[in-house]
Amino acid sequence: MYLYKDAHGTVIYVGKAKNLRNRVRSYFNEDRLGDVKTGTLIGEARDIEFIRVDNEKEALALENNLIKQWKPRYNILLRDDKTYPYIKLTAEKYPRVYVTRRLRKDGATYFGPYFPGNLAHRLVHFIHRHFLVPSCNVDLTRRHTHPCLEYHIHRCLGPCAEGLTSDGRYQEAVRSVRLFLEGRHKDLAKELRDRMEAASAALRYEEAASVHELLRTVEEMGEKQKMAAAEGSDTDILAFYAEPPLVAANLFHLRHGHIVDRREFFWEDQMEFAPEEFVASLLKQVYLNDPYVPSFIHVPAEFEEREVLEEMLSEKRGRKVEIYTPQRGPKKHLLDLVESNAKHSFEQRFRVTKPSSQAIQEALRDSLGLEHAPRRIECFDISHIQGTDKVASMVVWEDGKMKKSDYRKFIIKTVEGNDDFASMREVITRRYSRLQSENKERPGLVLVDGGLGQLHAAAAALEELGITDQPLASIAKREEWIYVYGQEQEPIVLDRFSPVLHLVQMVRDEAHRFAVTFHRARRSASRLPKKKPKRAARKVKEETPALTVLR
Repeated sequence: MYLYKDAHGTVIYVGKAKNLRNRVRSYFNEDRLGDVKTGTLIGEARDIEFIRVDNEKEALALENNLIKQWKPRYNILLRDDKTYPYIKLTAEKYPRVYVTRRLRKDGATYFGPYFPGNLAHRLVHFIHRHFLVPSCNVDLTRRHTHPCLEYHIHRCLGPCAEGLTSDGRYQEAVRSVRLFLEGRHKDLAKELRDRMEAASAALRYEEAASVHELLRTVEEMGEKQKMAAAEGSDTDILAFYAEPPLVAANLFHLRHGHIVDRREFFWEDQMEFAPEEFVASLLKQVYLNDPYVPSFIHVPAEFEEREVLEEMLSEKRGRKVEIYTPQRGPKKHLLDLVESNAKHSFEQRFRVTKPSSQAIQEALRDSLGLEHAPRRIECFDISHIQGTDKVASMVVWEDGKMKKSDYRKFIIKTVEGNDDFASMREVITRRYSRLQSENKERPGLVLVDGGLGQLHAAAAALEELGITDQPLASIAKREEWIYVYGQEQEPIVLDRFSPVLHLVQMVRDEAHRFAVTFHRARRSASRLPKKKPKRAARKVKEETPALTVLR
């Protein structure tokens, strides 16, 4: 392994070679120095450091880790608009399930990744409804006087309060969840059948009927999984389109013979583009960092390290993994399809093609991990100066454009002083209590301007109204991170060219503009002196004294 460093000691390139002397000398050949990338790299390099390893697999793994750690500017760096979610089953006395996009070494069990992204949320929703294992944030290390709303709407067994469930019953539910997420539907069905018969024998007919309904659902899911498994193996297909320094790549995921989703990658700084180096670097960064590896990976170009990478990925998967370049037949047609999609992604990103309303809704759903694509967004912002003249705004984006006829203004009535969180609670309560009373449909997404404080204030207001299924997010101004309620520990950081980020920023900025305009108008009105009412003019007769003229 060798690392080039600049004058400040910063790593600017990581590479590997069997013969380090020959590799370094090759950088100073006239042909290579004429290349833009190599010439610039050698011009900036001031030092070289090397690390010896025992074999190619160790070199491959170390190279990947060093690139991930240092992010050298002359290496091809993975820039991904999408990360796929996992389902996390925590390692607590009373385990809970969460959708997460970040894997940690915390003793929890992670299942996934799930394609498409909203599948994880649908499965967790199914677990809430049928197994009653929650995703709440309640402190379960101590007993509470009463359970939260999740228990009352039958989405939790209520381990937080005394007497609502037993440890044995809760662990039984967790065991069923684990079997379900592991795909062991046959074992789960047997366990559910035993529970149903035991409940029926004890004359608990309502419980037996509930378990019977769940049993039928699990058996149906197991049959669908068998049919899908017979249709084909898991395959990923990679292709790219390049006009250096701009590059777009697509990675399609085929599961059981069907295209289930895709990932997009973009680069803007590839001064030179070598397909072999590009494919090798991208595969290493995608699969060596991902716990899931498919059986087959199709790529558009052969590369030198293919056999070593195949061996490493096979060890990681526990079964054989094959990487190859199709030359003809249906697999080549699929590779061509992915390449045409990569070209389309290139056009959309770099030719500034405006995406359709449906496309941006689906991209928003995938990026934020929502269950449904939101066709309507309602965004809120608070405006005041040191707690005076407090107002709020609500703007609406619907079907691809702002809907100004649905904009609303709010004067904060119940909050004293400078408390944005309380103001947000008041506005959210007023808006959605009115929708409840009028029996109107709620938006696909509620967006609030601010960070975690505003997000939790809005969530608290919705929970007080008994609304627990409303998609809710916030965007923090400084970092432009998006926080989605329920996964606040993992803010969504989108690429600055992402159309989803542009949409969220545009809606947020419009809410801010509307709130500030209303605040200024209200402040100006309160500062102007009150005009006295006009009175009818009275005619006053003035008497002029006589003048004496002296000569």
